[in-house]
Amino acid sequence: MTEHLSHRPSTAPVLITDAPMSYEEELAVRKRRYALMMGMRIPLMIAAVVFISVPWVAVTLLLASVPLPWMAVLIANDRLPRKVEKVNRYRSRPDELEAREHTVIENS
Repeated sequence: MTEHLSHRPSTAPVLITDAPMSYEEELAVRKRRYALMMGMRIPLMIAAVVFISVPWVAVTLLLASVPLPWMAVLIANDRLPRKVEKVNRYRSRPDELEAREHTVIENS
């Protein structure tokens, strides 16, 4: 029996489900993204005030800060994409499960 299992590393965990991230974990990630994007708006507005002597830079910074709330809401309300990751899945060979002889008990 051990020779059949030698093809897979014993230390690597085996993924037995394709379950996505929990709702709480996903919500936490989305909240962080929202906070980051909204946090970028304040420095852009402060930088626009700092560069008021160069009007084109100040206007550009202000215009860059305008769509941030809209984008932050869209990104925060969107579900996260599924991760594409190479995982160790258990794959049995056809002869592995029924390799040994077994008795059949019939109901009479």
